[in-house]
Amino acid sequence: MKQTTSILPSRGRKNWTRRYNALSTARRLTGADKRQIEAAIANAKRQDKRHKSAQDSIPFQRMFPDGICRVTDTYYTKTIQFQDINYQLSQNEDKTAIFDGWCDFLNYFDASVHFQLTFLNMAANKDTYGTQITIPLRGDEDDAIRTEYTQMLRDQLAKGNNGLIKTKYLTFGIEADGMKTAKPRLERIETDVLNNFKRLGVAAEPLNGTDRLRLLHDMLRIDDPAPFRFSWDWLASSGLSVKDFIAPSSFEFAKGNYFGIGQKRGAASFLQILAPELNDRMLADFLDMESSLIVTMHVQSVDQVSAIKTIKRKITDLDRMKIEEQKKAVRSGYDMDIIPSDLATYGAEAKKLLQELQSRNERMFLLTFLVLNIADSVPKLRNNVFQTSSIAQKYNCQLVRLDFRQEEGLMSSLPLGLNQVEIQRSLTTSAVAIFVPFTTQELYQNGSEALYCGLNALSNNLIMVDRKFLKNPNGLYHKGTGTPRKTQARAPFAAQTDRERRKRAERKNIQKVFGTGSDLHPVFLLFVRGRFRTAQAPDCPVRKQERSFATFYTNRLQNSMRKGAAA
Repeated sequence: MKQTTSILPSRGRKNWTRRYNALSTARRLTGADKRQIEAAIANAKRQDKRHKSAQDSIPFQRMFPDGICRVTDTYYTKTIQFQDINYQLSQNEDKTAIFDGWCDFLNYFDASVHFQLTFLNMAANKDTYGTQITIPLRGDEDDAIRTEYTQMLRDQLAKGNNGLIKTKYLTFGIEADGMKTAKPRLERIETDVLNNFKRLGVAAEPLNGTDRLRLLHDMLRIDDPAPFRFSWDWLASSGLSVKDFIAPSSFEFAKGNYFGIGQKRGAASFLQILAPELNDRMLADFLDMESSLIVTMHVQSVDQVSAIKTIKRKITDLDRMKIEEQKKAVRSGYDMDIIPSDLATYGAEAKKLLQELQSRNERMFLLTFLVLNIADSVPKLRNNVFQTSSIAQKYNCQLVRLDFRQEEGLMSSLPLGLNQVEIQRSLTTSAVAIFVPFTTQELYQNGSEALYCGLNALSNNLIMVDRKFLKNPNGLYHKGTGTPRKTQARAPFAAQTDRERRKRAERKNIQKVFGTGSDLHPVFLLFVRGRFRTAQAPDCPVRKQERSFATFYTNRLQNSMRKGAAA
C-alpha cells in the first residue's frame, strides 16, 4: 500500500498563511495579563463542583494532634474557645472599658494573620445534657422527690434556651512554608491571644486536634445524635482519614439558594453593611434567635502604610472628579460650586477616615460577615432566614443570599480560618469592634451539689451553681409571708450545718457530765460511734496527769451512760 500525502491547494495555503501571520503579529500577553489568567484558572479550579465525595468538600488537608490544621499547602490555623462576660447589663463606664479593650485586642493582629470569629447556636444533645442535670436515685423514700426535681430541670431546660448551646471560637491562621516554620509562630500568637483574653477577664482555652474534629463533627453531622468517637490510633490500622469521622452522609448543592446536609436544610447569606453607624446590639440580636444559627466574621487586617496610601489615592481621584465637574459647570455657564452631592459626601468621609487612621489608634480591616441558618425543613428555613433578614433591616443593613455559592458559604462558616466568599467591606477598628461578642456571663457548674437557681435573663440558660465554690458565696433570698427563709438559706450548706449541729450537741453532753469549768482545756472529748476518745489540741501538749484525767472522766461518762441505759 502506498502512502499518500495530501497537499493543500495554493489558494487554501495562502489563506492559512495569512491567518498565521495575523496571529503571530497580534498583541502578546503582558505579565499582568498572564497573572490575571492564572488567577482566573486557579479560582475556577477552587470552585469546581465536581467533587467525588463529601470528604472532598471539606476544605482542609490534615489535622495534627496538637490542634494545628493544614488548610492548604502554605496555610496553617489554630482555634481557641472563649467564654462570655457581662457586657449588656453593665454600666456605661464598664461598657466603654470593655469596648476599648476589645479594640486593643483586634489591633494586635497584623496583616500577616487572618482570624475568624465563629458563634454557634446549635441544638443540644438531650442525652448529654440529661446526664448533667439528672439526680441519681438512691433507692429510698426520697426517690419520688428526686424524679420530680429532675423532670422540672428538664422542663426548664427545654423552656429556657429552646435546647440550644451557644459557644464562641476564634480561629487564626498564617502563611508558612511548612509545619516546622508555622508551629512556633502559631504557638507565640496563641500565647499572646490568651493573655489578651485574660486582660479582658475572658476565660479561654486552646483546642487540640481531637477537640477541633469534635467541633467539626457536631457542625457537619447536626442531624446525627451519635456522639463523636475517634482515636488517633485508629488511622494507621483502618486506612481512614480524619475526614471520614466528621463528614456527613451527604451534601446537596443542587438548589441555588439553599443546600442539604444530611436530613437538614441550610442557607448561607452575607451581611451587606449599609448603615453609616452600627449598634453593639446587632450581633447579640442575631445570637438571640431561637434556632440553629452560625454567625461567622472573617477579618483581615490591612497594612497601615498601604491603607493610608490607598485612602490618599482615593481622595486624589475624588478631587480630580470634582475639578472635572467644576470645569463642566464653567463651560455650561452655571456656578462652579454646584457639584454632585455624592462627590461632596464621599470626599468628606474619605478625609475623616484618613484623619482617624493618622491621629487615632485605628487600623483598617477587611470584614466578611456570614450568616448560616439551619432548619429541619425548607418552610422552617424560610422563616428563619426571614427573621434573620428582619434583624439586619432593623439596623439598616441587608442580608443577601449567596445564590449558587452555598457550598462556599458553608465551608467558609466552618472554624478553619478559610474564607471562600470574597465579599469584603473595609472598616476601621472601632467599626469592627462594634460587633461585641460578649453578652452575659453564664453561671453553670457541673458539680454534684450544684443547685438550680433560675434562668439567665439574657441568654435564657440554666443557672446551676454550687455557692461554696464561688468567689462570694453570699446570696439574697426574697420571701413571702410564711415562707421559711432561714431554711432556704441554709439549704446549700445543709451538710456543713448538720455537722456543726452534731458538734454542738456533743459539746453540751460533755458539759453536762464534766461541767463548764473543766481543767481539761487541752483535751477534746469526741463522740465517735457511741464511744468517747481523747484528742490532743495542736498547741498544747497533753501531760500524763491530763491524760489520766481524760481517762478518768471518760470512764465516768461511760459508767453514767450504762446506768442510764440499765434504768
